[in-house]
Amino acid sequence: MWMLSAVVQGILIGLLAPVMQLFFDRATDYAAGKAGLTFAAIGLVLLGVFQIGRSAINGFVHFCMTIYYQKADGLLSIEVHDKVSKIAPVCFEDARILDDMNKALQGKKEAVLFTGNMLNTFTFYLPYFVIMSVYLFRVKPILVVSLVLVFVPVLLTQIFRMQIFAKAEDKSAPVRRKADYYESCMSGREYFKETRILGAFPYFRELYADSLALLNKLRFRAAAKSDLTQFGVQLLSLGGTAGILLLLLDGLMKEEISVGAFAAIFASVDTMFKLMDQLISDKWGAIARDFGRVQCYLRFLQMPERGGMDIEMPADVDIALRDVYYSYPNVTRNAVEDLSLTIKDGETVALVGENGSGKTSLVRLITGLYLPDKGEVLYGEARTGEVSMASLFKNTSAVFQKFQRYQMTLRENIGISDTNAVAGEAELDAISVKSGLDKDGRSFSNGYDTMLSREFDGVDLSGGQWQRIAIARAFFRHHKLIVLDEPTAAIDPVEETKVYKRFAEISRDKTAIIVTHRLGSVKLADRIIVMKAGRLVEQGTHDELISQRGEYARLYQSQEQWYTN
Repeated sequence: MWMLSAVVQGILIGLLAPVMQLFFDRATDYAAGKAGLTFAAIGLVLLGVFQIGRSAINGFVHFCMTIYYQKADGLLSIEVHDKVSKIAPVCFEDARILDDMNKALQGKKEAVLFTGNMLNTFTFYLPYFVIMSVYLFRVKPILVVSLVLVFVPVLLTQIFRMQIFAKAEDKSAPVRRKADYYESCMSGREYFKETRILGAFPYFRELYADSLALLNKLRFRAAAKSDLTQFGVQLLSLGGTAGILLLLLDGLMKEEISVGAFAAIFASVDTMFKLMDQLISDKWGAIARDFGRVQCYLRFLQMPERGGMDIEMPADVDIALRDVYYSYPNVTRNAVEDLSLTIKDGETVALVGENGSGKTSLVRLITGLYLPDKGEVLYGEARTGEVSMASLFKNTSAVFQKFQRYQMTLRENIGISDTNAVAGEAELDAISVKSGLDKDGRSFSNGYDTMLSREFDGVDLSGGQWQRIAIARAFFRHHKLIVLDEPTAAIDPVEETKVYKRFAEISRDKTAIIVTHRLGSVKLADRIIVMKAGRLVEQGTHDELISQRGEYARLYQSQEQWYTN
């Protein structure tokens, strides 16, 4: 409807010049006594109808455009969110891809305007200029030539401006991402306590100011180049206007055109060049400015997705890793190297090792978040690289070290792990007991409907309470495999042992993986896997590994004082 209305709008404005000529010619004939009043009045009525029609359709087009922009923004947002859900999780470890995502999110905002401007070009401006060109050619062919001589150089200039802004956007994205991060360090709720107490605010402000200065410098350079070319466009348009007026005057003096044609074109030339300037400077200028970001948005949508088959994953199967190697993007050293391992169905395994030994990387490979560079990870006979993420994660639950603190109600914080399930009161009570969460305590004044955010008139919780909520969230999700990846790193070793004991009780008959660099709780595991420098160096029970006097024994002895008494 909007595009059809825009076409009608362009046609009406384009036909206004010949209708105006008709009126002026008839008015001139009436003044000269060559025609009657009725003859002239018909021209006036026709001109009035066109003017009223133009105003009415103009208002309708603006109304339709408002609706279009709102709907288009929503649809493009869905496209971005859908794409993010389909790309491989490892992409979030690649700084270049993160830059592309940042540029895509910026480009999403501009793509709506970009598309609107492109559609406007073909639905409104093209019909208008085609009609005006035909009209000018019939009046005096040289007028069209002069119009083209102005139009073509201006078009080439806008193409040059597109290249300027596209290059500027590629340079700006990483700088903008840094500036956004430094700003969050200054004003973000999760940072303000530490930055104020440590006096780090001035430091981050300086980093932010430096990043912002560099970002503005890049923008200024691009804008300066663009504005210089735009200045040339304005001079060219001004020269074109003067040239057409001279040609009109010459044609009138030589009686090549009528007084009505002269008056109509003279009255329309200002509108014509304003619309040309609007098309070139505003519409195409915006297209040129936004082209780089829109390209980034389109590149992001074309980014390879992690595919795989949608299958029903086999239940009650072993998980096997065969000769697995893995390294993070843009890193030459392997995070996991030459690793083979089988985790039996229903077995509780503890992954231990010093920080940086490869424990978390191994868990991400086991769960299928990441795919190995070499080797394979199998659930029974199903390879993780051949199965879709949705199928792979369907029966998996986890609590990670950096678990999320959602600013929602307690019920939503727990139930978000399985949105297809109904978080009933009885089930939530059972899970709360298992995870050690006291929902009737003073912190939860409204029970499960307590808002867990001061920003939304809710409450603040301690780190321990959030950890219990994260564990409850993991238990709420239907799972055959559950992972605890150091979610208790922030609490003391004794409390950690209590948490893992509770976890072991709940995880009976489930395949469970405990990841920790603290060894007080690993005796609960059926088997302990010891990692060092990305390799599996030892495995066995606690007593077996202590008797070997290897890496595990060394780690345990260094921590033994934590668990004394």
